[in-house]
Amino acid sequence: MIWSLIVGGIIGWLAGLILGKDIPGGVIGNIIAGFLGSWLGNQFFDTMGPVVGGFAVIPSLLGAIILILIVSFILKKV
Repeated sequence: MIWSLIVGGIIGWLAGLILGKDIPGGVIGNIIAGFLGSWLGNQFFDTMGPVVGGFAVIPSLLGAIILILIVSFILKKV
C-alpha cells in the first residue's frame, strides 16, 4: 500500500512537471492525480510498458497528464 502511494505520487508529480503546472493539493494532489491518471490511462492505453508498484508507468503517466489538463481547463473556467 505504501509503495503504491509513493509510485502514485511520483507519477502525479512527473505529469505536473512535464506540463509545467502545479497540482492543487500538493503531495495529496499528486497521489490522487497519479491514482486517477493510472486508472484513466489503463482504460485508454491498456497496460503497455513496465509495471512498478502496480502501475503500468507509460499509460499511468499519459492518463495523469490528460487528467491534469482537464482539471486545469475546468479550474480556469471557474
